[in-house]
Amino acid sequence: MPTSAYDPACLPDFLPLYYKRLFPFSQYYRWLNYGGVQKNYFHNREFSFTLKDDIYVRYQSFSTQSELEKEMQKMNPYKIDIGAVYSHRPSQHNTVKSGSFQALEKELVFDIDMTDYDDVRSCCSAADICSKCWTLMTIAIHILDRALKEDFGFQHLLWVYSGRRGVHCWVCDEAARKLSVAARSAVAEYLSLVKGGEEMVKKVVLSDLLHPFITESLAVVEKYFIQYALHDQDILGSKESTNKVLALVPEDVRKELLAHFQREKNPETRWGILKALAKQKQATGKKPHHFEKEIMLQYCYPRLDVNVSKGVNHLLKSPFSVHPKTGRISVPINLKELDTFDPFAVPTISAICEELDRPRVGEEEEKVEEVKDTENEQIAAVKRKIRDYKRTSLAKYVKFFDDFLDGLASSWKGELLKKSDLQKDF
Repeated sequence: MPTSAYDPACLPDFLPLYYKRLFPFSQYYRWLNYGGVQKNYFHNREFSFTLKDDIYVRYQSFSTQSELEKEMQKMNPYKIDIGAVYSHRPSQHNTVKSGSFQALEKELVFDIDMTDYDDVRSCCSAADICSKCWTLMTIAIHILDRALKEDFGFQHLLWVYSGRRGVHCWVCDEAARKLSVAARSAVAEYLSLVKGGEEMVKKVVLSDLLHPFITESLAVVEKYFIQYALHDQDILGSKESTNKVLALVPEDVRKELLAHFQREKNPETRWGILKALAKQKQATGKKPHHFEKEIMLQYCYPRLDVNVSKGVNHLLKSPFSVHPKTGRISVPINLKELDTFDPFAVPTISAICEELDRPRVGEEEEKVEEVKDTENEQIAAVKRKIRDYKRTSLAKYVKFFDDFLDGLASSWKGELLKKSDLQKDF
């Protein structure tokens, strides 16, 4: 775990070093170029930079990796956002005839922010997070990843830690990138169960027959519910938190539960009584009761910012961007290690910049000979960059990103083969 403390005031000192020696430009370009299958795909992509003092520069676009690299090293953005692939180069949008500059494609994206759970977490609020409430992000990723892969058939999902209090998902399949606004809205609505603003007490209402998607989601929640909700958040502990739960059950059940809760104070026993009553009502009532399931989902189900997913032209924070307040890098999350992922162990920009100057035990220094020939200088520079990030705690995240891109590359190759076969037939 990075040990050095991060001071936001020092960010301008670290950014030039980060963009010069540590940012994984080659992998980044490889991702957003998508194998060069579609002409001008990278050229027509919008990038947005947030500079010092919140100066916001939209509609940046680049022809090559080198061009992107030079501009980022020149501007040293505090934050990078990625937008859509447009009909024309975004940097020339002012010269295009009015109405013809259109957002054509973008990854299907999801944004889950811990602040949207403030009504159901007691450990933290607003931008603060801790290991207790981070479980909500773990649950969200498990539920959405399964649904997007199994219910929709998508394969290439890149999950990224935001750097502070949430996670993002980039669905990179070609079919996902080509979805219309209506189709994106339909996917987002399908995945949304928690509905209603602060004034709405009951935010999950289940129909009589449970959809298989809800059953699958509940199976994920159940794995975490006892530890997360009853112990870490103590939702049936204090009078105030217990009353919040009781407000979600039918009135006749509420009176019965109150009588039981007068005698029984243990949260797990209280939850057992509530579940038993739900089962009893289920067996004897004319109308099915799912109130215990509705409680579980209201407290644990992912809360999506649907507008982020709906719009093709919506910007989303880029992987490997730096969070200015925490200094943490927005790193890809390896789902094989999801249950042990610790947001507080994610490297900060100050830590990895310091690691560059710290020789590792047992590591032999790679020597890059000084050469005058321009081509050899470029080769040496590439070697140095590879060596540089590998010397830091960023290495494992770049390695995972590389592995993700290898999986994507198989679909690019398939697309290129299909195109060449079509040309031969023609």
